[in-house]
Amino acid sequence: MIAITGAAGKLGQLVLKGLLQQVPANQVVATVRSLEKADDLRALGVQVREADYDRPEMLLEAFRGVDKLLLVSAVVPGQRFGQHKAVINAAKQAGVKLVAYTSILRAGTSELLLAQEHKKTEEYLKDSGLEFVLLRNGWYLENDTGSLTAALAQGALIGSSGQGRFASASRADYADAAVAVLTQPGHTNKTYELAGDQSFSMPELAEEVSKQAGKTVVYNDLPSAEFEAVLQSFGLPQMFVDAIVDASVKASKGELNSSSQDLSRLIGRKTTSVAEAVTVALQAR
Repeated sequence: MIAITGAAGKLGQLVLKGLLQQVPANQVVATVRSLEKADDLRALGVQVREADYDRPEMLLEAFRGVDKLLLVSAVVPGQRFGQHKAVINAAKQAGVKLVAYTSILRAGTSELLLAQEHKKTEEYLKDSGLEFVLLRNGWYLENDTGSLTAALAQGALIGSSGQGRFASASRADYADAAVAVLTQPGHTNKTYELAGDQSFSMPELAEEVSKQAGKTVVYNDLPSAEFEAVLQSFGLPQMFVDAIVDASVKASKGELNSSSQDLSRLIGRKTTSVAEAVTVALQAR
């Protein structure tokens, strides 16, 4: 039995659909925070169980009979490690044999603010005695292509990354990697640095958007304080603003770039290119 936490989320849903191409639906457990919002998952024929990261007793019941578990990292910075710890504890108590965890690129050495809780989670998982797989996901293409509607309206992308390069991949790429390690042998206690095959800078992204949209979009590189103020004006919670600004600034120092080919090797194909991601985003507007 294979279980996925956060199965109603964007990554979780993609992993779930990928798993169903490899294993029978009755061997898949989708855990969600709210059963009331899981009708679409039930329609797939999988077992749907309620699992709240903040309620350990619920987690234990949700993981009963599970052999392999994909722990999709929690969303809220500052709360993640405690929540991940609860999941790992419950998994061990429930008799889960292997936990695959969606971490962050080079979690052990990364200077990113986001990496701190991922590093602690990795260490806790390794010390738990459970078999594990560490899926160190790089930056998501959707983090940037998701704002193209606004960029086209304003004629600009913004950030503080300078000429820093992003070895990003799509959410579907990372989902396929998770499916691979959950359904294929030979991944136990392995760590994978997952990144896109081709990197790009924000000016190059702006150039690609301009080319495909037929409208000039530039990249405005802002001082970090100014970038922060703009994000705050959108009404984003400060914890997310801090993480976004930090990632953009650190990208200028190479923190989001990588030459690793682990991702394309795991999924057996080239990763999604920035051009492909822009095409998808523009078609979805």
